[in-house]
Amino acid sequence: MKISVVICTYSMDRYEVFCDAVDSVLEQTYEPVEIVLVVDGNETVYERVREEYGDVENVVHHNNDENRGISYSRTKGAELAAGEIVAFIDDDAAAEPDWVEQLVEVYAESDAIAVGGDVKPDWQITKPDFFPAEFYWLVGVVEPGFAEDGEEVRNTYGSNISYRREEFLEVGGYDPNTGRKGDRHLQAHEAPVGIRLLEEYGRGMVFTEDAVVHHKLFDYRGEFDWLVSRSFWQGYSKRVMDLLYPDAPDDKSEYLEQLLTERVPGRLKGLVRSPSAAAVKQLLAIFVFTGAVGLGYLYAILTPNVVEKANS
Repeated sequence: MKISVVICTYSMDRYEVFCDAVDSVLEQTYEPVEIVLVVDGNETVYERVREEYGDVENVVHHNNDENRGISYSRTKGAELAAGEIVAFIDDDAAAEPDWVEQLVEVYAESDAIAVGGDVKPDWQITKPDFFPAEFYWLVGVVEPGFAEDGEEVRNTYGSNISYRREEFLEVGGYDPNTGRKGDRHLQAHEAPVGIRLLEEYGRGMVFTEDAVVHHKLFDYRGEFDWLVSRSFWQGYSKRVMDLLYPDAPDDKSEYLEQLLTERVPGRLKGLVRSPSAAAVKQLLAIFVFTGAVGLGYLYAILTPNVVEKANS
């Protein structure tokens, strides 16, 4: 089973960590692995990629004609790929050596149409003491209670996700109107693909905790203001997804409900038993982030033609 791994990048500021991601895939225990490197419209970055990886076996490289965003770039990478399976890893993540092997094992032993794995935090700073693990999903890291090993979900996170290539392209790949593009970020760009796969094939994505990548978390991802803003736009994006796909499963709403009805009471009990300043900060952060998600959702409700604006 041939696997193609697509890695997209766009800025010289991320080039060093991008190389870490590429090298982690080059060192995989599984063979054969094709690597497709997509540069999003930056000629300087592309020249470096060609210099360093142009002569490496099983590495394909491409530069978009202009900055088109992460969703366009990932779909372009899948179109250029030759593998039966196409996997994606972020340019600021690094895969464990058996990452591909573990993904392939699920495909080989089941009729899975898509497989995603665990994403662990790799803090590049000291983890902020106010940041609750329940909101790791804000920074693309798997949160506690996300899914059981082998469970079928709508989608996992973009740092560790894979699809049967033919089916992925058949449903249109990633929507170029979602995902990172310059300073704009309509979030949840993995969700529409998962929804369309469910609608077309009746199957979701299998989560495997044994396929692991480590997502680098830089200083800005630990800033309280950034996390509140991120929460707000998550809520906004959720409203857009609800309008586009009104009958789709709502994993995140179910998680937030579980958070408030089960995990918060559990945290309160723990705080009574073992009081600490960090525990108080994390509990308050849960309420602030949840509130920001709600405000973002409300803002989208009140925004005229929100879907048209998201697609513009």
